[in-house]
Amino acid sequence: MVHDLYDDEGVRAALRDRYGARVFAQDGSVDRAAVGVLVFGDEDELFWLEHLLHPLVMARTEAWREELSSSPEPPELAVNEVPLLYETGSEGRFDAVVAITAPRELRAERAGERLDAREGRLLPEDEKLQRADFSYVNDGSLDDLDAFVADVVRSLTSA
Repeated sequence: MVHDLYDDEGVRAALRDRYGARVFAQDGSVDRAAVGVLVFGDEDELFWLEHLLHPLVMARTEAWREELSSSPEPPELAVNEVPLLYETGSEGRFDAVVAITAPRELRAERAGERLDAREGRLLPEDEKLQRADFSYVNDGSLDDLDAFVADVVRSLTSA
């Protein structure tokens, strides 16, 4: 959802006002990697970007949830991925929280050099797991993960 916001004209205008052409690709699209270089090394810039994007993400999430709930046959379950759920104090917006993490070595392998720059400001993984309604350490097979997800879905839809 956040990536889609970079197509929003208001977001593009705000980025252009703040950073100029250096965060735009030749085709006029936002160069997210260029934005990342600017914001992940500077707390003030990251704060600015998050305050630009987070309200828009929340509004789109709420609109999506409203659309689902007002449909003739609303789904029993809707899932929303929120990478900064606890960091933004958004956990109260949801009926249940599922936290899935992985050992640091595996996260580092998946994220590469981005891990240290971004993970340092996040809530520790063990705290996320403790706070969540359902938690899973994803260090096994895809079948294991699928079984966990199926159990969560059963639990949430049987109430």
